[in-house]
Amino acid sequence: MSALLQTSLWDADEPLLGNLTGIRRTDLGRGAWVDHRPGWLDGAAVLLDRLIEAVPWQEQEREMYGTVVTVPRLVRFYGRSDPLPDPVVEQARETLSEHYEAELGERFVTSGFCLYRDGADSVAWHGDRIGRSRTDDTMIAILSLGSPRTLALRQRGGGPTVARFDLGHGDLAVMGGSCQRTFEHAVPKTRSPVGPRISIQFRVAGVL
Repeated sequence: MSALLQTSLWDADEPLLGNLTGIRRTDLGRGAWVDHRPGWLDGAAVLLDRLIEAVPWQEQEREMYGTVVTVPRLVRFYGRSDPLPDPVVEQARETLSEHYEAELGERFVTSGFCLYRDGADSVAWHGDRIGRSRTDDTMIAILSLGSPRTLALRQRGGGPTVARFDLGHGDLAVMGGSCQRTFEHAVPKTRSPVGPRISIQFRVAGVL
């Protein structure tokens, strides 16, 4: 499968992580925040193509309102002992661990992958509250590759969107503090013509 992306003339031939000094933190209130670093990974289109081919993508089903539905995206989860599909992903996880360990108190150890094939693929409003994140503050770091898609956030239980980040092309977003308990996030569907996007989520042990 080809990513079919038009890359920049200045995009790197090989994926290259930048520094993290340009991160900007958005305080959402209620102990929640989001860090955003646009373009953290140069050459993201190259890594996108490699991962589309290398990751053994899975289609999942789940029950909703008494009906079994197909999850509108492809996924793959890598646990602590699982080898990651590309050394750049491992480098990203280690770099983020080193940067956030003093504040987080632990390192990122798992990696979840989502492939949004087009604008019809999405994630509904939710918080990642399975495991320790139901009661404890944590961080979830997201590295985004490919066509930009909106990461929207609102307070838990509904209400207006309070923050939006258009993530793609090697952008980094980190949801931290109480974000998973006090806020919800989503990647809405779009009718705009968009190409594929891969979201890589780095989490600590015991958080899904």
